Amino acid sequence: MTRVRKYKMLVETLFALGVLNIWRVFYYRISVRFGINPVHGLHAMMPKGPFFEALNNPRTDCSVPNDYWWGTVYYFGTFPIHLDSVPPDWHMNPISGQSVKQPQRAWWKIPDFDSDVGDVKCVWEASRFDWVITFAQRAATGDPEGIKRLELWLVDWCENNLPYKGPNWKCGQEASIRVMHLAMAARLLNQQAEPCPALLDLIDLHLQRIAPTISYAVAQDNNHGTSEAAALFIGGSWLAVQRPDSRGSKWSALGRKWLENRVARLIEPDGSFSQYSVNYHRVMLDTLSMAEIWRRDLGLPSFSHRFGQRAQAATEWLYLVTQPNGDAPNIGANDGARLLPLSDTDYRDYRPSVQLAMVLFSGCCAYDGEGEWNLSLQWLGIALPAEMAKRPASKLLDDGGYACLQRAKAFVLVRYPRFRFRPSQADALHVDFWLNGQNVLRDAGSYSYNTDAEWLAYFPGTSSHNTVQFDDRDQMPRISRFLFGDWLKTRGIPKFSVDQQADNFFAAYRDGKGSMHQRAVTLTDDALLVTDQIDGFTNKAVLRWRLMPDSWVIVGNTVSNGTIQITVKTDLPIVRLQLVEGWESRYYLQKTTLPVLEVEVSQAGSIKTLIEWAL
Repeated sequence: MTRVRKYKMLVETLFALGVLNIWRVFYYRISVRFGINPVHGLHAMMPKGPFFEALNNPRTDCSVPNDYWWGTVYYFGTFPIHLDSVPPDWHMNPISGQSVKQPQRAWWKIPDFDSDVGDVKCVWEASRFDWVITFAQRAATGDPEGIKRLELWLVDWCENNLPYKGPNWKCGQEASIRVMHLAMAARLLNQQAEPCPALLDLIDLHLQRIAPTISYAVAQDNNHGTSEAAALFIGGSWLAVQRPDSRGSKWSALGRKWLENRVARLIEPDGSFSQYSVNYHRVMLDTLSMAEIWRRDLGLPSFSHRFGQRAQAATEWLYLVTQPNGDAPNIGANDGARLLPLSDTDYRDYRPSVQLAMVLFSGCCAYDGEGEWNLSLQWLGIALPAEMAKRPASKLLDDGGYACLQRAKAFVLVRYPRFRFRPSQADALHVDFWLNGQNVLRDAGSYSYNTDAEWLAYFPGTSSHNTVQFDDRDQMPRISRFLFGDWLKTRGIPKFSVDQQADNFFAAYRDGKGSMHQRAVTLTDDALLVTDQIDGFTNKAVLRWRLMPDSWVIVGNTVSNGTIQITVKTDLPIVRLQLVEGWESRYYLQKTTLPVLEVEVSQAGSIKTLIEWAL
């Protein structure tokens, strides 16, 4: 790529991100670096407790406390970290065993990426206060150890995380998650109406950290903005009620303003979210659920009609892609985040979040009967409505670039380029295929945001998706760790149709180097046909099908595991058709191998892949 072309691409990408957003980020970085940002002048005394009072009358409406953070916690849903009653080291990465050096430095003096410590998310995980929820549940059922441990850990955290010093103050979103979890814990213990003064002090000093940098969070056009706005709204409104002479009303109004703004901008009319990620969609939706619960508790004015519409659409979006067993496609970036953990369900079980949001924003249930998907509602004291939501059906979500095809036991999700916001993965025309709740053709996930260059390139790259890769390059060139250039655009209007015989979808794109990929997808009750038309490449094109781990065997142009048969049909000379080893990350910081069927050709033309099953 020539220098002129690189500059042109960079300028185009900056304009796509938004001039105002670029200015917000620039001002934030300059103001923090040169000491003119208001965060440099923040001072507060850390409260000493007590933060919560023991319950005189334990709750009897929900007697199944969560074991998450009680004995053994599974970081990011997979890494077992053994705990006892002693608080953890708040500045240590328990996976690598390394600790942040000089943790009492001002937060802005701590680097974003520290190779000695590893992924800072491992340090932040304990300071998201998930354990506050678990301990509050224990205390709510009358377990004296619950309130004892809750107080012990909060006091220890405060003593070791002085206001605005250390890694756990570095990110406004992390501070916001703490605020939301503290508020929900107070609700679990029925202490939101008469909270301990120290708890309000703790909320106050958190909001002091969040408010001065809300503009930077908004500039990200992602869940940083929704999380920080929700924390300002929840914490500010709480302070306004309890301490009318405080800054609470100002913070509450600021939070409501930006929460309304973020919902209107980042959630498309079809429910798609700006981050093009299933798990970040859940983070956003859980955030909206907590804000709505809090609004109702305090009897505050309703959010706008548009807010309600977009929240409902976002709920239906997640309901559509979530499988009956609770799992969902590993589409988009996934940093292992899970908010409001009120049940011991697996990290990849999205049903509790869907059920809670469906009741709040649609007034009906997504799932019938008794199950762990109801525990969040039970703990929060929200009644289950009698009305059931309609079962999801095949649907084109064109605002976000998703085609969902569903027939009998099969589900297909196709990604195509509709990038109004920055894409985090080069996954154009990726096909995710599910059969009876099994993810047969799957996305690789994210693995880690702070790892070796090899993995930073692999997981978000084209080779980790079920699509075609041209000339060993990504569909879009990478500008930085989290930013691609030359954002793809779908050519023409995607075609989508549903009838008694089949569900059909078609879309195409041409990348910045002139390579073209057209993909047609047809799903029937017992087969999936994918037809790829490719041209414009120089040396080679590789079609990949990333298979679920199983005993797959190739015979000729067919690969089978005994139940599912995948046959490649083409008139083109096939340079290579073989099973190779690939990688996937279903949980953050975990990577495992899986078989990948690679079909390599050197000429333009058509390739058909027929997938058949007998179940």
